[in-house]
Amino acid sequence: MKGPFVSQAAATPFDAAAVRKSSEPLPKCGISRIKMHMVAADANARPAAFALNSNENAFGPSPQAAEAARAACAGIAKYVEGQNDILAAAIAERFGLERHKIAIGCGSDDLLSRIARAYLEPGSELLRSCNSYLKVPNYAHANDAIPVDAPDAEFTTVVDSMLATTSKRTRIIYVANPDNPSGSCIGLDQLKLLHHGLPASVVLVLDCAYSEYVDLPGYEAGVMDLAECNSNVVVTRTFSKVYGLAGARVGWAYGPPEIIDALKRISLTFQLSTPSLAAALAALADRRHVEFVAKETRRLRREFGGKFTDLGIRVYPSQANFLLMEFPDGERNALAASDELQRNGISVRRFNL
Repeated sequence: MKGPFVSQAAATPFDAAAVRKSSEPLPKCGISRIKMHMVAADANARPAAFALNSNENAFGPSPQAAEAARAACAGIAKYVEGQNDILAAAIAERFGLERHKIAIGCGSDDLLSRIARAYLEPGSELLRSCNSYLKVPNYAHANDAIPVDAPDAEFTTVVDSMLATTSKRTRIIYVANPDNPSGSCIGLDQLKLLHHGLPASVVLVLDCAYSEYVDLPGYEAGVMDLAECNSNVVVTRTFSKVYGLAGARVGWAYGPPEIIDALKRISLTFQLSTPSLAAALAALADRRHVEFVAKETRRLRREFGGKFTDLGIRVYPSQANFLLMEFPDGERNALAASDELQRNGISVRRFNL
């Protein structure tokens, strides 16, 4: 377990006098705290022939999804009415869920942002594990709320830390499972323990963007059951990873009707482009492609992990479609490796942790 349980700087109170005296419009105070959450690529670097830096699906989308998107362009001059109902019905049928508990969005990022807008207020807190998805603090800053980090263990969420760091100001607890950038995953028993220890007023957000790659028995169904059976749990999912539709920007959330209703109320009028909606519907129908991608990715994950370990590089256990590796100090450090790969047209993501 790393470091003390310390809250980040409190949100700046609203200063009406300062706004009146200002010679220009002022955004909310927290917006100035928003930072880039990834190391920017070198603008002068050679264009990547192999892009491994955004955890995309190397196998691409289902051919049926790609064809559906192309065909849908013929109707691109028209809005598609009832998008949420159309896609929610298909998702519900595919996974055996209740359609009225599903909200769709422009990627799961849109849904996570909406959850923050709906449940955070100035001075409230959003809690995450300290080495979890690096963008999460920005959801708090955008709403003048306070991002709080709980200590982890080996880049893995620790339930006791999360519960010990929960305060009276906590409104959202965010758990990416599998996590990013580590690929670590805690089991259902730990998720249930975390939920059991939370006040009913706290929203537990389970970001499950990589759930299709998890090989823990019963994991996916168990996570969805948590959202099915509890009034303060919402799960976010995406078409960006195993379905290969990262550029289409399609995500969905599953949770209690009250939370889903709030997310729908503050959504865009038309959440998805016409081709994106068509691609998502076709991708859901092509189960064979999804099964192939998930199975082959797990195989490559094991193979690559073993080869890097043989090279003396520490590879953290991953349940996602990427690996977090820790390089030794000296000439063979992470920066040197990243620069060398970039020179050879291979983009990877290097983190300042």
